[in-house]
Amino acid sequence: MSTPVVFIISAPSGSGKSTLTTELLRRVPNLRFSVSYTTRAPRGEERDGEHYHFIARDEFERRAAAGEFLEYAEVFGHYYGTHMNEMERAGRDGYDLVLDIDVQGARQLKEKIPAAVSIFVLAPSRRILEERLRARSQDSGPVIERRLKDAAEEIRNYSRYDYVLVNREVAASVDTLVSIVKAVRSRRERMESEIHPILETFRNG
Repeated sequence: MSTPVVFIISAPSGSGKSTLTTELLRRVPNLRFSVSYTTRAPRGEERDGEHYHFIARDEFERRAAAGEFLEYAEVFGHYYGTHMNEMERAGRDGYDLVLDIDVQGARQLKEKIPAAVSIFVLAPSRRILEERLRARSQDSGPVIERRLKDAAEEIRNYSRYDYVLVNREVAASVDTLVSIVKAVRSRRERMESEIHPILETFRNG
């Protein structure tokens, strides 16, 4: 079983993270999206097991107490978490793993997996972020205001991330994201191709 590269993608709500992630998975082979667990209800066309694993709050807390999550956090009154099985399955199947998690979860995961590659996505300005939030028509006015306030706090954490991507235009942002993933993979493959022959000399010595 190989050890997957873990790509963490975080962003304030409305920054376009889901669109970029979807395109990344479409364009780059052998990437798997990590389906998080959550206690919130499905939105729109979200399907259980595809977008999230939707479970009851007491069930989530039981799993968390049992140590089943690589990371978890409470956001807007709902739990979100990454089950450790996601990484194990990806490694077994030969995939790298893409995680869509918030700043809290990213910090927890980087502590457990320092080699994870973290990418922070943000909108070009507060005005544009607000326009995107209102255009998607998912939240009430007060919720949008709360999201904008939280976005300011999340953006202050940008320096914790390995890469920062300003999503001005979707196509260009997707190209950049794809380039980051390919560069990380290329570096890993190059290192392994150089290190394995060296290890062989010790086995034969």
